[in-house]
Amino acid sequence: MAIKYNHSHFRRPMPVNNRILVVEDDITLNQQVCALLSNKGYQVDCIHDGEQGLSQALAIEYDLIILDIRLPTMEGYEILAQLRKVKHTPVLILSACGAEQERIKGLSLGADDYLSKPFNLDELVLRIEAILRRVHALHSQAKTPFNITLVDLHLDRQQQQAYFKSEPVDITAIQFKLLWQLAQNHNETLSKAFLYQSVLERQFSRYDRSLDMHLSRLRKKLVAVGLSAESISTVHGKGYKLHVAL
Repeated sequence: MAIKYNHSHFRRPMPVNNRILVVEDDITLNQQVCALLSNKGYQVDCIHDGEQGLSQALAIEYDLIILDIRLPTMEGYEILAQLRKVKHTPVLILSACGAEQERIKGLSLGADDYLSKPFNLDELVLRIEAILRRVHALHSQAKTPFNITLVDLHLDRQQQQAYFKSEPVDITAIQFKLLWQLAQNHNETLSKAFLYQSVLERQFSRYDRSLDMHLSRLRKKLVAVGLSAESISTVHGKGYKLHVAL
């Protein structure tokens, strides 16, 4: 299967500790995906058989499983159904192009995302990054404080309220979630893919401008209460970051 990719478009790799299982019976595709992910710093196990894939998925704690639907000895659906009885490991399913029912069934069985074949490896990397960052955010949320203070900007997560110099800032719930993510990762660039998952709770689309709209309105409201217009900056081709001068 011919797959095109452009190294210059890849986003920065996820931490090397992430371990991924690839269950795909197309040997060429399996090798392409596993080689790419290994080069990106992931720990990768590559399986071509359904039953062996399930055994591996149950025996080892993976951060993500890339799962083909059509597999010898056991279909991806059955693997996913068995896995969901005991584990919540994120699963990205691979389905044939145009096979809408396959995707619907996979998602209904508990898959986290899907990708249609043939696919671009740039998109695969982006979707993996989005899933892992979302899961990491959910896991770390329990450890997250209920309050963040950056100089005169104070965020109260329990009340979903922002304050600047002790005065409340009139922002929406979505805008608060966006500001919270940026504040929690102060001075760090967050990708659009991550913000779509963590704030809007949907997959990133280059044609969807809703995140830009929410961020633009949030920026205007922060400027109106006295924050610098540069406090939320756009990092071209990468995402957004919040910087409040300390």
